[in-house]
Amino acid sequence: MKTFYIKTHGCKANQLESHIIKEKLLNAGYIECSNNANADIYILNSCSVTETADIEALRTLRNIKHKNPTTTTVLTGCSAQLNSQKIEELNFIDIILGNNDKFKIVEALKTRKSNVEDIFELNEFNNQLIHTYSKTRGYLKIQDGCNNYCSYCTIPLARGKSRSNSIENILQQIKIYTDSGIKEVVLTGIHIGQWGEDLSEPKDLLTLIEAIENTDIKRYRLGSLNPLEISDKILNFLSESNKFCPHFHLSLQSLCSKTLKNMNRHYSAQTCLELIDKIDDMFCMPFIGSDIIAGFPDENDSDFETTYQNAKKSKLSSVHVFPYSIRKNTRAALMDNQIPDKIKHERADILHKLANEKLNNFITRNIGTKSSILVEKNPDKKTGMLKGVTPNYLTIYLNTNDKNLCNTIQNIEISSKDSSGKLFGTIY
Repeated sequence: MKTFYIKTHGCKANQLESHIIKEKLLNAGYIECSNNANADIYILNSCSVTETADIEALRTLRNIKHKNPTTTTVLTGCSAQLNSQKIEELNFIDIILGNNDKFKIVEALKTRKSNVEDIFELNEFNNQLIHTYSKTRGYLKIQDGCNNYCSYCTIPLARGKSRSNSIENILQQIKIYTDSGIKEVVLTGIHIGQWGEDLSEPKDLLTLIEAIENTDIKRYRLGSLNPLEISDKILNFLSESNKFCPHFHLSLQSLCSKTLKNMNRHYSAQTCLELIDKIDDMFCMPFIGSDIIAGFPDENDSDFETTYQNAKKSKLSSVHVFPYSIRKNTRAALMDNQIPDKIKHERADILHKLANEKLNNFITRNIGTKSSILVEKNPDKKTGMLKGVTPNYLTIYLNTNDKNLCNTIQNIEISSKDSSGKLFGTIY
């Protein structure tokens, strides 16, 4: 039988979908290859959040085809969905599959035909159950698509309109996970705060959370959320939960109100700061991460300084920073006062330094505290030590190699940090 290798770029949803592709191929008799050089089939599940991501996807497949011309190369994911007409004539890509077509991978390999359907024709969530999962935490896609149309973003064009998975399907997947020994699920999607809006009987995210709370899963996390979608009702419910992991990722994009308006984000910087303070007050040592774009069109020095100072004084634990990337077919690409690349990267570097400071400060605050960790299924490859993740998203190394602890939840005290930033804990 033929061998395959899957490379994944981008978000958690893409990573989960790559696992679905893998499961379908294994069930069809294909053999997964650990080395891409030896694979008969090379599949790239691509990202298109920036122009760099598109370039990297093509570079990767070109290199693979150059090294082994007999390899069948498959491009799927967001870059394939958005750029199919432009790339269909490239001689180093054999098969192109859109975001919904990727799940028909077995048929595509048999026919060697590309397929990129109109993503906006899709009105229902494409539910794909996972039955075998090797990771410690089970990712669970509850939603696809996005209705926001932020001025900089092509994701709605690549993923289509928001489509929600049903509560029944979600609970079925959780049961499959728990029956297989998985103790934590991470709810993911493209815009999970829009979950339920399109169902025949519209529901809100809190309804789903309440249903998950009553399952046998030991812990659960939420993926990225728009600040306006985190209501007081949700926060009050989560703050009283024994299963929810206090790990928030806020899709902020800026902390300057003028820039947020230009981005078509319907909230102010002050709203974000108040939400961050509220989360910090309601939860014990919550991890609060965020995204911030540097060098958005018409962001002058004063606007950037506003974002920087607001981020600095905020109680954010971490900031994922990236320079603005012009994307075709977006309003931001046509805006006046585009920022030169040099200034974009200078501003991103300044925010990166602040992000590192905030993360180091958060880590230091946790030393000496008591918590729990879900120990990974396998020891760390580099150190041989067991490690796990706390509810508030810190990786902790244990001074033991007792494999009986793998995939268990242990109470620990976070004891120290080494020069490389690794945190160590002791079971009590």
